[in-house]
Amino acid sequence: MFSDKDEFKEAFLKKLEMTCGKSFNESTVKDQFYTLGLLIREYVSTEWINTNEHYRIDKVKQVYYFSIEFLLGRLLRHNLLNLGIEDIVESGLNDLGIDLTDLEVVESDAGLGNGGLGRLAACFLDSLASLNLPGHGCGIRYKHGLFEQKIVDGYQVELPDQWLRNGHVWEVRKADLAIEIPFWGEVEVREEKGRKLFRHINAERVTAVPYDMPIAGYKTDTINTLRLWSAEPSRYPINQDVLKYKKETEAISEFLYPDDTQDEGKILRLKQQYFLVSASIKSIIQTYKRQHRGLSEFHKYISIHINDTHPVLAIPELMRVLMDEEGLGWDTAWRITTETISYTNHTTLSEALEKWPVRIFQPLLPRIFMIVNEINERFCQKLWDRYPGEWEKIESLAIIAHDQVKMAHLAIVGSHSVNGVAALHTDILKYREMNQFYKIYPEKFNNKTNGITHRNWLLKSNPHLSNLITESIGDKWIKNPNHLEELLTYSNDSSFLDSLASIKLANKKKLVKRIEAQTGEKIDEHSIFDIQVKRLHAYKRQLLNIFHVMYLYNRLKEDSHFHMHPRTFIFGAKASPGYYFAKKVIKLINAVAQKVNNDPYTKDKLKVTFLENYRVSLAEDVFPAADVSEQISTASKEASGTGNMKFMMNGAITVGTLDGANVEIHEKVGEENIFIFGLSAEEVLNYYHHGGYHSMEYYHHDKRIQQVMDQLKNGFFPEVMDEFEPIFDSLVMENDQYFVLRDFASYVNIQERTGAAYENSMKWRQMSLVNIAKSGYFSSDRTIDEYAKEIWRIHPTR
Repeated sequence: MFSDKDEFKEAFLKKLEMTCGKSFNESTVKDQFYTLGLLIREYVSTEWINTNEHYRIDKVKQVYYFSIEFLLGRLLRHNLLNLGIEDIVESGLNDLGIDLTDLEVVESDAGLGNGGLGRLAACFLDSLASLNLPGHGCGIRYKHGLFEQKIVDGYQVELPDQWLRNGHVWEVRKADLAIEIPFWGEVEVREEKGRKLFRHINAERVTAVPYDMPIAGYKTDTINTLRLWSAEPSRYPINQDVLKYKKETEAISEFLYPDDTQDEGKILRLKQQYFLVSASIKSIIQTYKRQHRGLSEFHKYISIHINDTHPVLAIPELMRVLMDEEGLGWDTAWRITTETISYTNHTTLSEALEKWPVRIFQPLLPRIFMIVNEINERFCQKLWDRYPGEWEKIESLAIIAHDQVKMAHLAIVGSHSVNGVAALHTDILKYREMNQFYKIYPEKFNNKTNGITHRNWLLKSNPHLSNLITESIGDKWIKNPNHLEELLTYSNDSSFLDSLASIKLANKKKLVKRIEAQTGEKIDEHSIFDIQVKRLHAYKRQLLNIFHVMYLYNRLKEDSHFHMHPRTFIFGAKASPGYYFAKKVIKLINAVAQKVNNDPYTKDKLKVTFLENYRVSLAEDVFPAADVSEQISTASKEASGTGNMKFMMNGAITVGTLDGANVEIHEKVGEENIFIFGLSAEEVLNYYHHGGYHSMEYYHHDKRIQQVMDQLKNGFFPEVMDEFEPIFDSLVMENDQYFVLRDFASYVNIQERTGAAYENSMKWRQMSLVNIAKSGYFSSDRTIDEYAKEIWRIHPTR
């Protein structure tokens, strides 16, 4: 694009005048950001077109990754880095008196996700393009995303996320490719030439308009596509209240995860899911038919991957299109569908394995329900042949039972591959949670341990560490992160380890400035930065973390001989708007912060801060600054986790349970470079199965626990009265579903070991180095390579 900075400056100034209609001297930072974004997008357009033409001409097999979330973050520097023009652009801007960092902060984080699910999808898109693999994303263009979190008097307050208020420079609206999606209505059935024909009539139609974003690989010519669908009113609405119709239509792509505690929210979420898969599948088939004759070999050229249960309606929708619109028979359509679709399970939590009431599903999606019902009837017949007379087993495996449609069951039956996202998680699926399905379809189940894109979470977000690595072992690790293991040769190099420590301190100072600007709190950069940032959920046990802080506070107040290295506990998390227990935990964290940060006796030893509105651009400052990575979920509950990988890659040491990918991190770094505590997954599952856990015993027999628990309701937090009684009740009176009290003593002990280890600075630096060196395995490049070879059967293109 630009051979040098002078060529860039000339192009930039010319584009700014043409785009903004003003001179450079009159331009604002927003003008400059928008101009640079357009310049980059226009640059990639040629290769974007070439990539798609290559896929078309060579008829390569392509994968489409369906996900309800894509948590992209800011894309400006990411795109410059991947295109290999970061240095030229930054230097050229400097000549013009522009700091690239100032332009970066103009860009809003794209509000397209919530947590690990969406960030994983974003990492996967990056790896697909960087490995020259033909793969695209399909999602929803949420106008307001999840929500913007504000903390007011310690409470979470949700505001609309206005990430699109200034437009989105990376997207291209393609109204000519809009697709009509039907809801409600009836199905007309008629006979013609000996076969039944189905037609959806009297439907309420919604228009799905695609917005395409280029996904550039790292220093490759491959530019794949993320297609996001926006819901707009149809030009031909049925005869109804137009304003009501417009409002209900636009709501489909307005917010991520609307509250579904009431029927209205359930209908909206189901609408979102069908809207995504129907628009995407129709679009894929239209593209396919321009390149191929007939659909009998569709699965040989197209792979569709459903990321968790939200896009499972892709199965009956593909069946519907193949049968109703393309005229194929059931058996042929079923063979194509099952060989096309693969499914990733992300959780064993029953609340996330979606089930839809038939009374909502059937009227909203009448033809789709007919197809799901037929899939269920045929599957149950096979079950009867296999287990004659075993009604309870058949009922437990059925796709429709007790007036509910079970989406995970549909996903397993209707796909050719079912994968977990960490070795432990996959074993739990195979041998416990989905064991009966595993016995029927053992060939479908496989593991694909999650990964993260090291180019974003190390190369981009931690440039000083990246430079040190490249100076030491060369830059081959950027393309192949397994080369990070070569850093182990520096394990006893005091100069290298000193550099590692200096970089960590610089990253901590950067985060300190951000925290002070956001909260006014002054943090000691020489304290241990102990960080837990992730979605707020009871099983992730932010409670265990903050209880430990309360214990330390009590110990400091009561024991003058107690020594601890100064420690700063940093939290970041959003609670779902309807998840009231999680909101109580946020309030508790902030109440503890108020207490300990303002106590003159403890404030030099102990600090707590809650980072409001946790998001990707904030995370990029958090991970490089961490000393301790909190990965303390109840064993067996966290399918994988990817935050653990991001912390590890940036040299933080994990304090965690043997859950999810922590198990594999433990295997990679060894017992001496990680801090493991708590119940094992097997022990947890045995408690669930056989009982035997009584949280009240731990409350009565451990004075530390009793003191912390009593402080929730004895006036220790005078300003909140009985605010935290629900937390007390859930743990003591309702038997502590996630074993917070059971693991408390083990957690306190491992944290004492962690603090002691930190004070041996040379040993801590060596531990940090081992974690960085062993993190290459957890690159999403490795994960995607496994998906490509073993599930999707796609190959790198030239």
